[in-house]
Amino acid sequence: MAPGHRTPHHDVTGRPDAPLLVLGPSLGTSGRIWDAQLPALSETFRVLRYDLPGHGGSPSPAPADAAPGDTTVDDLADAVLALVDQVTGTGRADGEQRPAFRYAGISLGGAVGTRLAARHPDRVAALALVCTSAHFGGAGPWRERAALVRREGTAPLLKTSPARWFSDPETARTPLGRALLGDLAAADPAGYAACCDALAAYDTRAELSAVRAPTLVVGGTRDRATPLEHARELTELIPRAGLRTIECGHLAVEEPHTLEHTLTAFLTRPGRRLPI
Repeated sequence: MAPGHRTPHHDVTGRPDAPLLVLGPSLGTSGRIWDAQLPALSETFRVLRYDLPGHGGSPSPAPADAAPGDTTVDDLADAVLALVDQVTGTGRADGEQRPAFRYAGISLGGAVGTRLAARHPDRVAALALVCTSAHFGGAGPWRERAALVRREGTAPLLKTSPARWFSDPETARTPLGRALLGDLAAADPAGYAACCDALAAYDTRAELSAVRAPTLVVGGTRDRATPLEHARELTELIPRAGLRTIECGHLAVEEPHTLEHTLTAFLTRPGRRLPI
């Protein structure tokens, strides 16, 4: 791993010889957010799921790397790219060809994929952006949330997250809803706050024209955190992007099979032209 990077917790499923698909989670959750889609995706791809810093099984950034305001989405993307090279066993020799991979991410996980595709266009063969954005509002609220979590942990967020995450707050009472909120409760404050800092500084609108990968943007019609106009903006600014909408909230858990079919159809044939 590169200096300053700590290896994210991850798991790999599917055939070793299948094309690699990387799945990125949203802030406050873990790789389990992809549990419903994993069996189908693993039939076609070698699937790599990772956890964000301080989330799931991933360590938080070292104190020197997690000073308030220092963490960026580019830092998270660098760690994921180093993880891909570690898992695939590439990138160690000078001149070695590093393989391209497919990527799908929800919210912050989508932002990570967007930066990978913009900065490393030769590495990302296809990009699926689920309930995410080119920017997540002003920096102030994210800085305030980071400060709150550093003081009090993630407990204060458990009351407000169901309304933000789910189109129906009752989803919080389902097994998956309880599991995802459990991930939030268990997140390390330093890692969660560092991710908030990354979102505060994130605005990639000026760089989206550099994305060369065929891109699918999935917008939730009931998404309160990143409403459909965010999905439309991504579709307009990424050169080879098409838009699909799903009747879901911010984490896209209400229609798991629709999301599964949408992603599978795109990722297996990413070169097919997508209507906008």
